[in-house]
Amino acid sequence: MKKIQIFALIILLTGLSACGGLRYSEVAPEAKDVHPRQILILPSDVAAFPEAAGIADRLFAEALTERQWFARVLGGETIAEQLRKEEELRRTVSEYLTKLARLKFSDPELSKRIGALTGTEAFLINRVDSWNYAMANDKKVAKVGFSITMVEAKTGRILWNAAHNRLSEYLIVKPDIANMAKGLIREMTDRMPH
Repeated sequence: MKKIQIFALIILLTGLSACGGLRYSEVAPEAKDVHPRQILILPSDVAAFPEAAGIADRLFAEALTERQWFARVLGGETIAEQLRKEEELRRTVSEYLTKLARLKFSDPELSKRIGALTGTEAFLINRVDSWNYAMANDKKVAKVGFSITMVEAKTGRILWNAAHNRLSEYLIVKPDIANMAKGLIREMTDRMPH
């Protein structure tokens, strides 16, 4: 009987050590004091995986709406349409993202303008890091991955950065990458300040 208990304990500890959380997650100390009611999800950066266009945006908007942490979630098709129609918003978002990418600078004036133009207090920037089927160690795998940044609109402070991915091995039937992405987004947003 004692051997069974020891074996069960070893299995439990091994299982717990495999649950390491996200590949990367960093919350700013100030995030504990920021509780936005309106959040914007900017269109996903799908440059490397254009097949994720639209799908990732919809999944992010659905995940945050389901959470009911925010009174208003602006994302998906709604923000894409607003960006198409409003030149000032499109230009401001583009300039903000360019500065962030090239200079690693979250411009507070531009972020404040994004918040004012959209009526939001924070926004998410997400990049699709993987969204494909591949071979890994001689096995077929489906891969999905995201990098997410949360910015407080009025100050430009980066409140949260996270990156994570999922792999699913398969033999014949390919896993649905959109379903994998939905689960991954939920897992990642569990760690998101709100």
